Amino acid sequence: QLQASGGGLVQAGGSLRLSCAASGRTFSSGAMAWFRQAPNKEREIVAAISWSDDNTFLVDSVKGRFTISRDNDKNTVYLQMSRLKPEDTAFYYCAYGGSYFYTINGGAMDYWGKGTQVTVSS
Repeated sequence: QLQASGGGLVQAGGSLRLSCAASGRTFSSGAMAWFRQAPNKEREIVAAISWSDDNTFLVDSVKGRFTISRDNDKNTVYLQMSRLKPEDTAFYYCAYGGSYFYTINGGAMDYWGKGTQVTVSS
């Protein structure tokens, strides 16, 4: 089970840290990713991190503003979001995929969390 938390309402330029805690199993391979979906838009991958090495992925629109990291001991992945913009407003989901490569290339994810709302006011 994946549980996302940390969303909320923030002004443009502000910061939020999302957390995704995995329970019920320990991941030592594959990847965790953050996706987001805004109203009337398709879901997009925002960031991903491999559980077994240092590979990370960030979509171009968040590079330089967002950072993804993990804590293996806590089985938790974080998305640090800084310099937030109104266009970052969306429902953010975390998900686990069995392959980092397929995760960042549109492959199907194995587990999804329930997500958390991020709203950035202008």
